Amino acid sequence: MDVVTISPKYQVVIPRSVRERLRLEPGQKVQAIVYGDRVELIPLRTARSLRGFVRGIDTGVDRDVDRE
Repeated sequence: MDVVTISPKYQVVIPRSVRERLRLEPGQKVQAIVYGDRVELIPLRTARSLRGFVRGIDTGVDRDVDRE
């Protein structure tokens, strides 16, 4: 577990191990969500970075049953 300190300007530095594991880049946006007494930062991904995300998915599923 990494511990960070809040600066006088309410800024935090994300530890290198976390940045590398999540592949965070400078200037990248994160969503801050409050859960009770904790904050969760969720990296926002651009559409470009998601390109190929579903590569290899089976598209041969019969969808006519769903449309009835």
